[in-house]
Amino acid sequence: MAELMTPRERWIASLSKKPMDRLPFWPKINGSYAQHQDEPYRSMSSTELHKWIGSDQHVGIPSCVKVRRKNTSIRSQRKNGYNKIEYITPLGTLNAANRFDQSSSSWHPVEFPVKKREDINIMREFFADAECEFDEGQYEKASAVVKNTGESAVITTGIGVSPLMDWVQHLAGIENAHYMLWDYREDVESLFEQMHSYMCRRAEITADKCPADAVYSVENTSTTLISPEHFQRYCYNHLMDYGNIITSSGKFHILHMCGHLKDVLPYINELPASAIEAFTSPPVGNTTLKDGKNNCNRKCLIGGTNAALWIKSKDEIFWQIKHDLDELENQKGIVVTSAGVMPPLCKPETIKAVAELVKNYNISMDQ
Repeated sequence: MAELMTPRERWIASLSKKPMDRLPFWPKINGSYAQHQDEPYRSMSSTELHKWIGSDQHVGIPSCVKVRRKNTSIRSQRKNGYNKIEYITPLGTLNAANRFDQSSSSWHPVEFPVKKREDINIMREFFADAECEFDEGQYEKASAVVKNTGESAVITTGIGVSPLMDWVQHLAGIENAHYMLWDYREDVESLFEQMHSYMCRRAEITADKCPADAVYSVENTSTTLISPEHFQRYCYNHLMDYGNIITSSGKFHILHMCGHLKDVLPYINELPASAIEAFTSPPVGNTTLKDGKNNCNRKCLIGGTNAALWIKSKDEIFWQIKHDLDELENQKGIVVTSAGVMPPLCKPETIKAVAELVKNYNISMDQ
């Protein structure tokens, strides 16, 4: 088919829920993918793989924010596959550690910094001392990427994670996060207030200065980690503030939410964000594209598949994608991706074949 739009135009039309020439397709290939493939793919960069597949690409740039501290500091040391981190404050020092997983080319927490009640106030001091400023050096690098990319991709950046999801994933760990939120609610909520002030300032600078088309909040939201009530009480209000800041500058706000979302879709629908990214279907997630259209119809849905699907044959993969798309009255605001990171068991030839089938899907832009 003759393509009438550039990848960037196609992405922006999708985020705006406007008509497109075809469905955008973006397999999420990270640094771990190529190392598990045969040649010539093993030697390709992610950019080269995307070009060979024919992806509608994302390109990330710095947020143009730097953090200055007067009374606190953070120190890290990488050794033997571990990254040991110290949060140093006048009230005390907190220790954390991440371990590198070679197969996924990613870091995972093995020790969280907040372990007891006293640590909550130390972490609050750490956030209170953070002063966010515009980083001109980052801006120059970001601008160069934008210029070199042109219309070949949509340009994105990120501002970080809202307080509750940061608390659960990175600061306290799932179990202790909920125990301490229950036992020491006022202390934890005071920490959240300080974290939120920090995040709002990051959002303000990024919205005003960063030359990105879209700004991510990397939430990893899932009701397997938090309850719908917790989402409504904390995440909703925080994401509302970030979204209003970002969208007021004319940028798109995208929520990376890769887990079980069905019970929070009505709340997400009310937020000013333009899209949910990593929108994951069963059995890995619990939301189909139809669920998204019915319960979160203001949002562009980026995903619609899951890792378990991508280890099947190209015909099975496309049959499911087509089935889920056919259930919709129209395909406005749909971007087909691997939802989460593309599993290495899915061969590049399969991705390319599915890409061609998706691109030739007969979309409806009515209504």
